Amino acid sequence: MEEKRTDAFTVSRGLIVTIIIFLTVSDQLTKLWTQRVFFLGEGRTVIPGFFDLRYIQNTGAAWGIFSGFNHWLVVFSFIMLALLIRFRHHLIGHHPLERISLALMLSGIIGNLIDRVRLGYVVDFLDFYIGSRHFPAFNIADAAITGGVALYFIAQLILSRSRSSENSQGTGI
Repeated sequence: MEEKRTDAFTVSRGLIVTIIIFLTVSDQLTKLWTQRVFFLGEGRTVIPGFFDLRYIQNTGAAWGIFSGFNHWLVVFSFIMLALLIRFRHHLIGHHPLERISLALMLSGIIGNLIDRVRLGYVVDFLDFYIGSRHFPAFNIADAAITGGVALYFIAQLILSRSRSSENSQGTGI
């Protein structure tokens, strides 16, 4: 029985590493492509009235908050990365959704941290809008972080319902 746990853990760790590498490399390649194809602020419509590719430099965090505080955001990113790695066993269980959520969050933090250290800003290029209402531009790393956090909460909801169901069955309710 112990061998199966070791094998399953190894596969899970391999999947996590694969997701992190794939998303981080994809994030960096798409940002590099954006910088080579577009001038700053320039874009190209993909779906009229809904989606453009547009080169934006973001010195802040999500939605441009903390703009100009790149050095502090580098420090914060390193701290969050270290905390997620250090306390992953306390935060993340063995459920596949939890492990995938960790991989998404780590890859997103790494992708944007590379930009912050290398460039002094984060490259954003995915620009969604409806008419004149714009959603703030973002990138693959941002989507990975957001998706990872959302997936983590979904996993916790599923796990709490599962535990609740097991407890009620165990008590004869």
